[in-house]
Amino acid sequence: MAMSVQQLGSVFPDLFAGMKPYLAITKAKVVLMLVLTAWVGLALAPDLGRSYGQQLMSLISIGLISASAAAINHVVDRNRDSKMARTRHRPLAMQQLSVSKALLFAASLATTGTIGLLWFSNWLCAVLTLLALLGYAVVYTVFLKHMTPQNIVIGGLAGALPPLLGWVSETGTLAAEPWLLVMIIFAWTPPHFWALAIARKADYARAGIPMLPVTHGIQFTKLCMIVYTLLLSLVCVLPYLIGMVGLVYLASACILNGVFTFLVVRLYVDHTVQQAMGVFRFSIWYLLLLFVSLFVDRALV
Repeated sequence: MAMSVQQLGSVFPDLFAGMKPYLAITKAKVVLMLVLTAWVGLALAPDLGRSYGQQLMSLISIGLISASAAAINHVVDRNRDSKMARTRHRPLAMQQLSVSKALLFAASLATTGTIGLLWFSNWLCAVLTLLALLGYAVVYTVFLKHMTPQNIVIGGLAGALPPLLGWVSETGTLAAEPWLLVMIIFAWTPPHFWALAIARKADYARAGIPMLPVTHGIQFTKLCMIVYTLLLSLVCVLPYLIGMVGLVYLASACILNGVFTFLVVRLYVDHTVQQAMGVFRFSIWYLLLLFVSLFVDRALV
């Protein structure tokens, strides 16, 4: 019997509702940011004549593997997530999705992404992207996150690799230039995440996660944020000094770093939860605008 129009109309909302928990565990907004930084790495790489289709599929494949790492993170942290106000509504914490289904979904994403990189890019990019997955989903999430207050510093390297992955997807080789972009994200990660950790200190303490504000106090954490923000400002100048980019990027980096440093210093002088969250939110825009300026600078050459 043919399906009625009303029945057909109900299929799509039901399908979306069924997919919603799966989409939630991929941390789509974070993955989009990672893909953007990978795209900039790809755009700055030497042009070897690859088609736009190949480049797009390479970026999608990197995104799929990144989404797989996020899903594994949800699985590992499900019990601690249930104890934190910020994360207690996650699908696995609320038991809206089973562990077995989440792991199968993560495996499917990683497998599809790996095949995509091997087909549309190269084996080196596939290997490095899988190593980034292991670094975030296993080394950071399983071990570092719960062992040391330097968890986000050490584990941040995995999240800083996408520009390198984008470059390697295009060239199949390693080079010094993309490592500068990795250094930028690596230096950006601690002040970005520690701002959130200050605002959510009670949450992390309740969940037993040794974030720096929990183990060493808020004032020490804010001092570390200033140090890393100043380091970030210095690192951001390096792409210009080696001739990788031009004045558009340099001007943008100086303005963005000036604002970022001001906000962090203001947080150090007199912090509130609102100010800490303000630094956290600005840091997201900071990275987005900084990498957009890299792309625009290259496009104007």
